[in-house]
Amino acid sequence: MTVRRTLLGGMLGLALAASTSGFALAQEAVKIGLILPMTGPFASTGKQIDAAVKLFLAREGATHGGRKLEVILKDDAGNADATRRLAQELVVNEKVSVLAGFGLTPLAMATAQIATQAKVPEIVMAAATASITEASPYIVRTSFTLPQASEPMANWAAKNGIKKVFTVVTDYGPGIDAETSFANTFKEAGGTVESVRIPLRNPDFAPFLQRVSEAKPDALFVFVPSGVGAQFMKQFIERGLDKAGVKLIGTGDVVDDDILEGMGDVALGAITTHHYSAAHDSPANKAFVEAFQKANPGMRPNFMAVGGYDGMKLIAKALDATKGDASGDKLIAAMKGASWESVRGPVKIDPDTRDIIQNIYVRKTQKLGSELHNVEFETIKDVKDPVKARK
Repeated sequence: MTVRRTLLGGMLGLALAASTSGFALAQEAVKIGLILPMTGPFASTGKQIDAAVKLFLAREGATHGGRKLEVILKDDAGNADATRRLAQELVVNEKVSVLAGFGLTPLAMATAQIATQAKVPEIVMAAATASITEASPYIVRTSFTLPQASEPMANWAAKNGIKKVFTVVTDYGPGIDAETSFANTFKEAGGTVESVRIPLRNPDFAPFLQRVSEAKPDALFVFVPSGVGAQFMKQFIERGLDKAGVKLIGTGDVVDDDILEGMGDVALGAITTHHYSAAHDSPANKAFVEAFQKANPGMRPNFMAVGGYDGMKLIAKALDATKGDASGDKLIAAMKGASWESVRGPVKIDPDTRDIIQNIYVRKTQKLGSELHNVEFETIKDVKDPVKARK
């Protein structure tokens, strides 16, 4: 009898320990290390994503899959060495289950090896070079790739009587992607292209725009990082390229919603292709923009904000699917093929590439009432990253 009681007591103790352990797991927060450029030349990207992450938690709750989400924000100031160090500290010291953010391609790439070694998902909410997801099997992207936006722009230009294009892009991964994908597609359609690249930091567009003026193209295709478009637009007008009949086309970065109002009428008439506009006509987006502006007076959400919001949505959906299991392999498996109705339109994570599949919109910058907006007038549905789709 004594032996039986001892065995029963031991079994009860184990059961209680297991129950307590399960309860502790349910109560333990899932930590997300959010690394963004909150200061420096790319701070607008960080502020947009940070605001969107906070808005997601306010609107859709902080508990998913029975686990509370805890976001730890770190500022890398756009410096890849800082990104790598912060990612290491977040994984080793803070024991984060997810790394997220990454405002520029070098920052996302700097973290790839850490994500792989630690088996921690890296959610790229901004950086857009096509090859990023190939750097680690633990990288998933909720922003876009430059070829996704650039190839549709080339097709639109070719179909609308544009024969000669000069491309001006920032000289780093996304800019090279934009130049290459646009030029190859446009040339295949019978057009001619001349190209220049400008430095990423402290760019002066004037000498490059002088070359455009001398070349007399039908259109100028431009890619610059989010937040730099105002400076480019100012110099485009100062060079008189608009009056010379050069049509301005490009990806949506150049007429970023975050700075569009500050550009003034110089932005009117620009034709761009992108996956999000604050003027996107859907009930979900109207509610999102209203909530974002109420929470962040003086700010208009841009495509970076949407990448951040959907990045949180993806993490939440994965935790729901795993019932709170935040192990890296389980989360990545749950993220592959995930789909939902975003404020940008329907989206899905490509299970093969871990890139986002989404609509791309052709837009024209114009006034709605007294405000400048990128007004969508054509939709290319369910666009995969074309670079990986051809492999």
